[in-house]
Amino acid sequence: MSDDNQLYLPESFTALYVPPGKVKPSISLREMAQRYELCEDLANLLTEKAANMQFTLGITEELVLTQCELGLLTEPSVVSPVEARWVVCRLAELLNWPMDQLLQAPPPAAAVA
Repeated sequence: MSDDNQLYLPESFTALYVPPGKVKPSISLREMAQRYELCEDLANLLTEKAANMQFTLGITEELVLTQCELGLLTEPSVVSPVEARWVVCRLAELLNWPMDQLLQAPPPAAAVA
């Protein structure tokens, strides 16, 4: 059995690639698995950085998550805006930080002037 068949793709991630009103993802399962591994790795890599930012800068978890999302969207970006949002939600989950505000807020790219 190949590694591709053993990788669990969370519904929250696969939903990023299913267009509204459709049931089939817009990319292949292999590509989705590669994108998921990248995003999951980014979230895990950011845990220490995010915790240190909050501690050293004395800022809220929400602000740390917003800054991380903006950083992920800085060109040249390796993730799409929806993937960046998923990464910071996963980061919040890994750190046991609240993400209610993050889920309700528009992506920061839309708010940056």
